[in-house]
Amino acid sequence: MNESESSPRIGQVVRIVQGREAGQYAVVIGVLDGRFVLLADGEKRKYDRPKKKNMQHIELMDFISPEVQNSLLETGRVTNGKLRFAVSKYVNELVTDLKKGDQLDGERRCN
Repeated sequence: MNESESSPRIGQVVRIVQGREAGQYAVVIGVLDGRFVLLADGEKRKYDRPKKKNMQHIELMDFISPEVQNSLLETGRVTNGKLRFAVSKYVNELVTDLKKGDQLDGERRCN
């Protein structure tokens, strides 16, 4: 998924590429315009004080949290617990997928 091809959606998990929080994951809780989004992760960045981030400084992931999306669309708010859950769910799935891929990386060794 390329930043120029797609637009961020509410509830989508992103990886921060540049800045102080580079390498961390967050959830899109608002889209300001075609260039900026509001990010929160529920731990360091709470819902009440989101980070305004340039689109060029984030990488969109192929995961949209239905819990966060539904909560924001229905009530206009989301709990920090749901944000933490969405990020941890994505990271845990990503880590388990990487571990599976590392075990079977094309090289089969017979000891």
